[in-house]
Amino acid sequence: MRRTVESRAALPDLRDVFLCHAWDDRQGAAKELHDQLESRGVSVWFSEKDVALGTSLLREIDKGLAKSRVGIVLVTPALLRRVRGEGIAEKELSALLARDLLVPIVHDTTYEALRDVSPLLGSRSGLSTTEESMAAVAAKLAELVAV
Repeated sequence: MRRTVESRAALPDLRDVFLCHAWDDRQGAAKELHDQLESRGVSVWFSEKDVALGTSLLREIDKGLAKSRVGIVLVTPALLRRVRGEGIAEKELSALLARDLLVPIVHDTTYEALRDVSPLLGSRSGLSTTEESMAAVAAKLAELVAV
């Protein structure tokens, strides 16, 4: 994954990470992860700050996906519900799974629950906040994208 991250570093207007999350988590765990990453100098595409009022959400997400070096998926019970419902989070996840630039972050759920909903995402190596704090997870992600 390190080679892929480094090869994409030269693209213009590039963000370090694209943060995929459930709408329900936007002011809780997703914002916490976003803030932890940015405090470590990681540039984050985050819908709460990168989608302007009146713009097409799907088009802005598409641009964000194209301009990010790594995708991180904050896997929470809310995200698992959203993926089952085939909403926007499911579309983001599908696009991220098609690239070899995806790290799942499991929060308030388990890898088993994730594999029940998305065996492909559940097969990726990732991080869990039951094993490490959100700050420690953000530090590891910052280390991953450091070029």
